Amino acid sequence: MGSFWSASHQFWSWLPGSVKLAPRYTGKRISAISSEKEANGLSYRGAGVDIDAGERFVDNIKPLAAATNRTGVVSGIGGFGGLFDTKAAGFTDPILVAATDGVGTKLKIAAATGRHDGIGIDLVAMCVNDLVVQGAEPLFFLDYFATSKLDADADTDIVAGIAEGCRLAGCALIGGETAELPGIYAPGDYDLAGFAVGAAERGTLLPRADIAPSDVVLGLASDGVHSNGFSLVRRVVEHTSAGYGDAAPFDSAQSLGDALLAPTRIYVKSCLGAIRQGNVKALAHITGGGLVDNLPRILPDGLGIDLYAKAWDIPPVFRWIKTAGGVTEAEMARTFNCGIGMVVIAAPDHAADVAKILTDAGENVTPIGEVVARAPDDASVVIHDQVAVWE
Repeated sequence: MGSFWSASHQFWSWLPGSVKLAPRYTGKRISAISSEKEANGLSYRGAGVDIDAGERFVDNIKPLAAATNRTGVVSGIGGFGGLFDTKAAGFTDPILVAATDGVGTKLKIAAATGRHDGIGIDLVAMCVNDLVVQGAEPLFFLDYFATSKLDADADTDIVAGIAEGCRLAGCALIGGETAELPGIYAPGDYDLAGFAVGAAERGTLLPRADIAPSDVVLGLASDGVHSNGFSLVRRVVEHTSAGYGDAAPFDSAQSLGDALLAPTRIYVKSCLGAIRQGNVKALAHITGGGLVDNLPRILPDGLGIDLYAKAWDIPPVFRWIKTAGGVTEAEMARTFNCGIGMVVIAAPDHAADVAKILTDAGENVTPIGEVVARAPDDASVVIHDQVAVWE
């Protein structure tokens, strides 16, 4: 498939008996070609792929992508691939770090409410947060957008959110792909995938090897559910027969849909500031699997983490999910972030300095636990007061 950032597109479409690849159009006389084909026989538009809508979509998103340009971008929109110069971006001996992710079934709530702007931020956040936990600065981002039928104006909201996410992360949106796939997606459905590349100087990658018992575990507050666990969230909503347009049961000041669609927080700039100070030993992005499954990914053998659930406030949205759905404490801990979107590990004598840098950058920081020695057969992460905190 071709890049949707250029004036030429390729869209795959299933036709009887074969897979056809559309020819590359230059953007000239597309309407004339379409109408001629419709008059004389089968057409791509008649098969469900509207190249004119694709061209309008490209025109809409070009300025959005251009606004994310940063030092190091050699070329973005218009070519077969984006180019980036790490030397121009200030790197001497960089290690490239790549991440890819999606938004999951949170997309179903966006479709149900007609609110798509924040979904693009979610997409970027899920990728760039995974870069920064390895000590990498996000450099550029690409996305893949697939839908049953393009709506040039409505779908622009999605890319506007992606561009805003890139701005928040300090990375450039240098390319992407759009696919109009009738027969693959139901009307109104779409899917997103994001691809982020960052860099860190050789020798500065995280986690560090000197994580040790008594190191402090700092929790950075989340902005809500973020982008994991939405298949369960949607089941809870169905179980309660609540409407996304109704006032949220846990916050009457906003609708349930708006509360659940709060974008995933992007921790890049605050965490990069702390990393560059030199006292961050490790970071963990709390996504699917929650604190229980994500923290072991950064721990050396023989170490574990004790968390104290009463150390931080569990946001009302999670209490509602648990109560309305009858979800167990253990299931909540392994499915949701439960109020902590990022974890930082620092030595005891440096933790206060790290916390101050993060707080000054706008994060809500709380000490939530400590690193401990742990036998290989014991649970890596133990959450104390895991039941009592929900009472």
